[in-house]
Amino acid sequence: MTLIAVLPGDGIGPEVTAEAMRVLKQVCGDRLSFEEGLVGGSAYKAKGHPLPPETLELAKRADAILFGAVGDPDCDSLERALRPEQAILGLRKHLALFANLRPAKLFPELADASALRPEVAKAIDLVIIRELNGDVYFGEKGMRKTASGRREGYDVMSYNEDEVARIARTGFETARARHGKLCSVDKANVLETSQLWRDVVIEVSAEYPDIALSHMYVDNAAMQLVCNPGQFDVIVTGNLFGDILSDQASMCAGSIGMLPSASLDANGKGLYEPIHGSAPDIAGQGKANPLATILSAAMMLRYSLKMADEADRIEAAVAKALAGGARSGDLGGSLNTTQMGDTVIAQL
Repeated sequence: MTLIAVLPGDGIGPEVTAEAMRVLKQVCGDRLSFEEGLVGGSAYKAKGHPLPPETLELAKRADAILFGAVGDPDCDSLERALRPEQAILGLRKHLALFANLRPAKLFPELADASALRPEVAKAIDLVIIRELNGDVYFGEKGMRKTASGRREGYDVMSYNEDEVARIARTGFETARARHGKLCSVDKANVLETSQLWRDVVIEVSAEYPDIALSHMYVDNAAMQLVCNPGQFDVIVTGNLFGDILSDQASMCAGSIGMLPSASLDANGKGLYEPIHGSAPDIAGQGKANPLATILSAAMMLRYSLKMADEADRIEAAVAKALAGGARSGDLGGSLNTTQMGDTVIAQL
């Protein structure tokens, strides 16, 4: 039987993962088994570490991972290595999850929820591919004193050519399965890291003569996502830039509560999570929108478990629920978390 590691995490994480599990059980029946583990702030409070050994062992043993969210204000004063966010960074590192896929597509029914004009928003249908194992998130970092005794923080941004080539191929392959356009986003006019990035992407492009490759500086890409998002098919970029641009794309598509993501290794095993955070201010109140997590579960079926028909069913059910007027608070409605899950299950 296929094993899914369920790591609900903190804040609204347990609420939204519970709804995704309900949908998966409805669609897949007894073909999937689920085993939960502690992660993030809840894990620190219970086990003294945000990624306990037993949770990491479960994640390695599982066929795929359904992840909620991490982040707990109670843990903000901890040393960095013990903060909840280190759990997701640790999972990416230990499981070699190097490619983050974040689709952004506007459901027609949510055109009025986008921060953009409806005629601009309706053109959004793109995938942002973010490299996960390099950049400033994993580079050397620390605090030091200057010669004059002043405090100075530093974070080293770096990529080697193999890391860039690997994520570039993921971008080209994704574009090949979509509309054949890949935009590589960097800051090559300022950063040596980005110059290497651009050079290697161009080198890899020789393997994909059927894909139209373009390049864009990250500041321009942020502007273009707002003024003309329809020009993008697939965007490939580094860890820092991808983190920022994908959150921006989510609001262009209506709500951060709507966007799923997949983090994949070289063999297709993945961790699937909504791109929103733990939202501790609304935790336990039933206000969280579970659709991003439900759509993340659909991505899990499609990419890691090769159950495309079941993934299609879930995505179609979400679209039908929205077409029928189902709205949580972030979408201007009044349905609570469980009720939003109910509407999707009813459409199944």
